[in-house]
Amino acid sequence: MIPNLRQSDLLNEVRARGSVSVEALAEKFGVTLQTVRRDVQRLAEAGLVARFHGGVRVPASTTENIAYRQRQALQAEGKARIARAIAARIPSGCSLILNIGTTTEAVARELLHHRGLRVITNNLNVAMILADNADCELVMVGGMVRSRDRGVVGEAAVDFIRQFKVDIGLIGISGIEEDGSLRDYDYREVLVARTIIEHSREVWLATDHSKFMRPAMAEVGRLPQLDLLFTDATPPDPFPALLSEAGVELVVADT
Repeated sequence: MIPNLRQSDLLNEVRARGSVSVEALAEKFGVTLQTVRRDVQRLAEAGLVARFHGGVRVPASTTENIAYRQRQALQAEGKARIARAIAARIPSGCSLILNIGTTTEAVARELLHHRGLRVITNNLNVAMILADNADCELVMVGGMVRSRDRGVVGEAAVDFIRQFKVDIGLIGISGIEEDGSLRDYDYREVLVARTIIEHSREVWLATDHSKFMRPAMAEVGRLPQLDLLFTDATPPDPFPALLSEAGVELVVADT
């Protein structure tokens, strides 16, 4: 299809934000919900967007993640709010693991003034940020460095993390499907995330709202393995019920 001007603007908005609700699109463009749904239907039929309950997002591959630089820009404001909410819950003097992801990098920035932390990470970007906190004992995981986002993955990273048991394991993921599975793309990264879950007394998940209903190939874990889930907007159905059934505390970061 060749989108008209409004549809082109709508498509650019979705691409800029990663995902957005139908209501927000209607308000932004000053049209009815019915008009937005009709535009979304046409764009979805052309493979330009993907629909989910109550909203629309960029099309998702189950085998390949969005490029790192694009992920840095997507949902940046929401990730910053999530990071502040997480940092407020992390006490000084605790031990934690931060894994790969732009959201965990945002959390690291919010931890620069925490005192007495012991942080293990397989994310070189996180390590570079927290190196500026002189009162943080920082441990860098060894292994193979993934050049596209400076994540450390592979069996060596898994073996390294197995040496520890931390208070909080903070993970980010690429998608949560409606069956309650937590998913990612790179199986080497998945192995590291699974090990973090196994070697943490509490498991916290940091994920912006665009990750709900987003498919990915490899399963990291399932909702009952989490203690807290931090996000920037109330998750769509069926996730509130799934989280309640799993006994997971949901924290929606304040605007």
